[in-house]
Amino acid sequence: MNSGQSNKPGALDGVRVLDLTRILAGPLCGMMLGDLGADVIKVEPPNGDDTRTWGPPFIEGEAAYFLGLNRNKRSLALNMAVKEGQSVLAALIKKSDVLIDNFKLGTLAKWGFSDAWFDEHAPRLVRCSITGYGSTGPKAAQPGYDFILQAESGLMSITGPVGGTPTKHGVALVDVCTGMLASNAILAALNARHATGRGQKVEVSLYESSLAMLVNVASNYLIAGKDAGRFGNGHPSIVPYTTFAAKDGMLALAVGNDAQFAKCSAALGHPEWAQDQRFIQNRDRVAHRELVDGMIAEVLKTDAVDAWIVKLQKAGVPCGRINSVQQALDDPQTAARHMIETAEHPTIGALKMLGTPFKLSATPTSVRRAPPTLGQHADEVLRDELGMTAEQIAVLRRDKVI
Repeated sequence: MNSGQSNKPGALDGVRVLDLTRILAGPLCGMMLGDLGADVIKVEPPNGDDTRTWGPPFIEGEAAYFLGLNRNKRSLALNMAVKEGQSVLAALIKKSDVLIDNFKLGTLAKWGFSDAWFDEHAPRLVRCSITGYGSTGPKAAQPGYDFILQAESGLMSITGPVGGTPTKHGVALVDVCTGMLASNAILAALNARHATGRGQKVEVSLYESSLAMLVNVASNYLIAGKDAGRFGNGHPSIVPYTTFAAKDGMLALAVGNDAQFAKCSAALGHPEWAQDQRFIQNRDRVAHRELVDGMIAEVLKTDAVDAWIVKLQKAGVPCGRINSVQQALDDPQTAARHMIETAEHPTIGALKMLGTPFKLSATPTSVRRAPPTLGQHADEVLRDELGMTAEQIAVLRRDKVI
């Protein structure tokens, strides 16, 4: 149990989620639902989620990658490709509120779980399918990979240095956003169920998520027909809005409007900049991007990062130090917001992990379970949820179904 949050029931207390997913987007979605209080049963193939082997780093044989995406879940290792395994899966589906999968199109139907089966046997179930490209269109049958979608969606083309090569983001951002969108859509479908009494299919794809992530950049093209380019750490429509080197490190400066530019100019010792006809309005500063950024760079390199942050923040100018991951996680604000939690793992012991980024006052999130070892809860799930006897479970284990 984490130390920073209440023991009150979560917002999804009483909701059972069957998580058949692996890698990142699906497991993140399932974990978010678990953080909100849902009972999440992670059904893995006999060799486990792929990310159990993705490392280093490992700790006590467990991959850090897997540990970061699978807390608040119980694990059942199940051979879903055989009839006996499909029978177990069917029984679990009938007792669940949500099913999440990221199988290839047609996999569930091949195992006997067609739309008609769900309508007959689990009409209240919310089924979320996470795919690479959606269920229709010329690419529907193709698998999806975050790196490839960053390339195909245009996201990579707008990331990287000016005049340099396209660059991927430092984390699997398409996967992350897809998992978040899937969680959001599932919650909407659960809410709709209160009115309709029935579940529904939810589709989320990496392709559509990556296009949605283009937001204002896509709008620029759709409205003005203007393709996007790379601006390094700069912004296509706002200046100054980039990174600068100070004496002892780098900082990010985000001047979002003309009033802030006037404050920034004064804090930098050049109030006259705000009266210069070339810089008065943002559109003028965008037209003179290199000149504006160059003038600011010359000033900022004369003092230390912390000194500039104090001056700029006092003046009401958005800015911040460019931290390493270690610095960000060690920041006192991170601790104050309970963004690092600890749970007791069966083999590792006290395990540190990221906290939840959303806080609910009446139905708080919680870290109730550490990420499970492979098949850790098989007996518990089969006995308590499906009513199986020890002998029945032993037969399944003997036949390598679990």
